Amino acid sequence: MASRGLLRPILKYAAAATVAGGGVIYYVYRPLNIPGSDSPAVPLKFAADGSIAPPRFPVAKSRAQHIADLKNSASSENNAAGVGGHSGAGIADQARGVFGRLAGGGGKTASGGALASEGEIVDSQIEEDEEYDLLVIGGGATGAGIALDAATRGLKVACVEREDFSAGTSSKSTKLVHGGVRYLEKAVWELDYNQYKLVKEALRERKYFLDTAPHLSSWLPIMLPVQKWWQAPYFWMGTKVYDFLAGSEGIESSYFLTRSKALEAFPMLKKEDIVGALVYYDGAHNDSRMNVSLAMTAALYGCTIVNHLEVTALEKDASGRLCAAYVKDVVQEKDGMRARPFKVRAKGIINATGPFTDAIREMDDQKVDKIVAPSSGVHVILPGYYSPADMGLLDAKTSDGRVIFFLPWQGNTIAGTTDAPTNISQNPIAGEEEIEWILSEIRGYLASDINVRRGDVLAAWSGIRPLVKDPKAKNTESLVRNHLITVSDSGLLTCAGGKWTTYRQMAEEAVDAAIEVFGLNTKPVSNAPRVSGTEMVDDAAPLDGSCQTHQVRLLGAHGYSKTLFINLIQHFGVETEVATHLVNSYGDRAWTVAALCSPTNKRFPARGERIAELYPFVDGEVRYAVRHEYAQTPVDVLARRTRLAFLNAQAALEALPRVIDLMAEELHWDRKRRDREWNDTVNFLASMGLPKSKLGVSRADVVNGRAGIFDEHERKLYSRHDGPAETLASDSKLDKIEHPGLGVESPVNK
Repeated sequence: MASRGLLRPILKYAAAATVAGGGVIYYVYRPLNIPGSDSPAVPLKFAADGSIAPPRFPVAKSRAQHIADLKNSASSENNAAGVGGHSGAGIADQARGVFGRLAGGGGKTASGGALASEGEIVDSQIEEDEEYDLLVIGGGATGAGIALDAATRGLKVACVEREDFSAGTSSKSTKLVHGGVRYLEKAVWELDYNQYKLVKEALRERKYFLDTAPHLSSWLPIMLPVQKWWQAPYFWMGTKVYDFLAGSEGIESSYFLTRSKALEAFPMLKKEDIVGALVYYDGAHNDSRMNVSLAMTAALYGCTIVNHLEVTALEKDASGRLCAAYVKDVVQEKDGMRARPFKVRAKGIINATGPFTDAIREMDDQKVDKIVAPSSGVHVILPGYYSPADMGLLDAKTSDGRVIFFLPWQGNTIAGTTDAPTNISQNPIAGEEEIEWILSEIRGYLASDINVRRGDVLAAWSGIRPLVKDPKAKNTESLVRNHLITVSDSGLLTCAGGKWTTYRQMAEEAVDAAIEVFGLNTKPVSNAPRVSGTEMVDDAAPLDGSCQTHQVRLLGAHGYSKTLFINLIQHFGVETEVATHLVNSYGDRAWTVAALCSPTNKRFPARGERIAELYPFVDGEVRYAVRHEYAQTPVDVLARRTRLAFLNAQAALEALPRVIDLMAEELHWDRKRRDREWNDTVNFLASMGLPKSKLGVSRADVVNGRAGIFDEHERKLYSRHDGPAETLASDSKLDKIEHPGLGVESPVNK
């Protein structure tokens, strides 16, 4: 009996341990729904003979159509001033005529064949003198996010951007979609509940991000090197808390790597100073393409959205409330014409201009205190061989206590960032001191036999982070940790601060505030376009007038799958690298991009002429950017539609003649406009790390291959390899006299 009494608690404990162990095993090895790994929400259609029938996508209005709609909001006054637009019907008919030549109705592709991937134009019109519910100033992540949120709640919304979508901070991020491991550390050590809320919110938004745009975002394992044994439990506990906070919003769990496994996963690491590593998961994305997709999705849902349209003034009614803005078309000035401002009426105006927030606030009230404290963040791009293709690294303890990321991105490696006060400018230039600091930190954790050289920097840029101060706080000098929404006495609603990961939450809160402040009425969207291009599957979010952007898939997401690139190769005959790039940049819209690629007159690849030899960007992307994404300048294409300027400034310069030729053909540029775009683009590339000596380079220099020639000083600074290789004496079949570059005194023969 005594043995039974002893056995019973042992069995209970064993059963409890078995259940607990089984629960842990299930949690670790449970089936995971990885965004982007599912079958496409909208499957492909196949013809009777087994060939692929490409989808027919709805087409957004043209940029000219959107401008005419803006003018219609105050048509009486604009017509009286001589800057009125065409009637809505006239513009719609005009657009159908233009896009009809591109679409299925007798449309032609770049090769002259029928283009079956274009559908009806989304035709939502603004009636004459019908004011908008909201006018959003700024087309970055926040502004485009607000525009999409408002449009999917049934509001009439317009969005204008002085430069291009994602022209500023939104294209110059670290390319991460993350909760913030370092914010979590601060929350714990400083017992800061606000930091905790920031991490929790960002982890939730990270999952929405990956669900609504799986083609533009993905999970990325990030390594935390362990250099002292005592760090292992500290890092392990931190990453496990990070996993726990993510909950169902998480994906893979963090894990520990032994020294040998860490070096196997990241062989570039310094072997002497590592005892192991922790690996945790965060998200990565293509920031400017995400921004452009937000803008174009908003356009499909009825938003009037225009880039290169500058706000010149704000107007108030008799009661002192804002009621309109004056805007001008910057593109007209580029064409040598006078750009006359015209009026856009709206019930409410939202300021979402990032670093330029205070400039708009001063249009409203010249005496207002500034709230933006701009901070510069420099990033550099290195060749892809500096990091594994599928794992990043976080150096949590740099020489001055800052954090630095080292991540694979678009086939190259991105490293950054710095954090220092700066002045606000449109295209800030990364300083040599900041670039050298990043390279110095990289040398500290890479193997000693890897020579990290200045010449390996393919591109370098500075982004301005708009940190903000709350004007209503008692201590107006303290910075807001997350984002700020404030309303002026005249009704200007400003949304500033925050980060890319939480753009959707910021937009939701801004629209909620606008509805309350401006007395707006949302309504269900009954005529939502089939963004996926098919009626076969009801893929739309339930647009009932409430915020649904956590469910609204962005343009390109519906038909995306990780195997879609195979269908592109089989249907169009594009290269595998090109097909993979198109699918990961455009999602299901890769069908349209591939259709716009020129034939090569080769057996394979059959389509797609590269605009840069070493990168998978092709001519069809330039045509698509102009026809479907409102690209108006070569910078729009090189920096924001493709990412060539961010990946390699010199390669972008070498691709510039071809890009200008393609855009001139699409937009009917004259010689004067081509020359202006050449000069403007070369000057922009200076902010991407192009050497100063190249700022005066001519098109002829680039076409004839002289743009890559450096003097000895610049060669040491910018060249990726040592001096011109000389032939070894033992390998030469020529006499020394016949070969002037060969000599006994040559360094290679010693």
